Amino acid sequence: MYFNLIKIFLPTTVAFFLGLSFTPIATHFFYKYKMWKKYSRSAITTTSSDFSKIHNEKAELKTPRIGGIIIWISVLATVIIFYFISILFPSTGSSEINFLSRNQTFIPLFTLIAGSLIGLLDDLIQIYGTGKFARDDKSWRKWKAFLVGFLSLLIGIWFFYKLGMTSIHIPFMGEMYLGILIIPFFIIVALATFSGGVIDGIDGLSGGVLASIFAAYSTIAYANSQIDLAAFSAVITGAILAFLWFNIPPARFYMGETGIMGLTITLATLAFLTNTVLILPIVALPLVVTSLSVILQLASKKLRGGKKIFKLTPIHHHFEAIGWSSYKVTMRFWILSVVFAIIGIILAIISR
Repeated sequence: MYFNLIKIFLPTTVAFFLGLSFTPIATHFFYKYKMWKKYSRSAITTTSSDFSKIHNEKAELKTPRIGGIIIWISVLATVIIFYFISILFPSTGSSEINFLSRNQTFIPLFTLIAGSLIGLLDDLIQIYGTGKFARDDKSWRKWKAFLVGFLSLLIGIWFFYKLGMTSIHIPFMGEMYLGILIIPFFIIVALATFSGGVIDGIDGLSGGVLASIFAAYSTIAYANSQIDLAAFSAVITGAILAFLWFNIPPARFYMGETGIMGLTITLATLAFLTNTVLILPIVALPLVVTSLSVILQLASKKLRGGKKIFKLTPIHHHFEAIGWSSYKVTMRFWILSVVFAIIGIILAIISR
């Protein structure tokens, strides 16, 4: 038991300090090459007066947007370090602290890196690109959804054909057999989770929320005796906390798609690997609410002749529009994310 805890917390600590150490180098690179958006949201769309009041256009166009690189590079470096320690210094102890395994961590690591690289492409297009793609228009958003869907298809195929995953757990009831339908079901869940990425809109908001969610999944994996997966989820948490150290207001950089895309798709992968996909909406409730607010707003405007439910969406901007400070919104979202992460952990454990 104690060694399992060391296996989880030691790599997590390493990932955190690697992230802190890597950040000054990355920050210098970000600012040297002016890696921020070319077009602000105000320049891209017709914005309301409410949005103009809360939107800091100067910061948006002068703050690098690819800070998520710090997260996935820290995770990848940590995985490599502990893997090579087990190879170069073979012993029972070094072998035990290596948490890279085919059945638990290979596919979420692949998901994180692949999703992050797709997100990096999106960030670079908006930083250095020209034309409508650089303005993140609807056609490019459809392409992003397609790329996320294609990556999810590959992961779903791996789940079904390589890991033999054919069912999902219904809390307090048991297993529901899906067979090959597990593949399209994963695609739907991954796209839905990715849609929650719109939470990356206020300094420190997404980092704090995602840290709570991944810490919850580390705990759930540990309760399932999936120690390697628990270590991997915890390492992501440590890397996010290193990012958050520099992302709290005023943010030195934003997470960008290279962070949010890889993390959200990986989150869906963890939910399937721990067989808690139906508990994911509770653990990740802030992401669900944020995504749902956008969907409801669009539906209301279309079906009710332009009438809105919220002053602004995503919902964190609505709270800013009614007078909450960005600090208050961020702190309260953090609190809620911790509360619902704990509720999700409890449900995951008692519903078996």
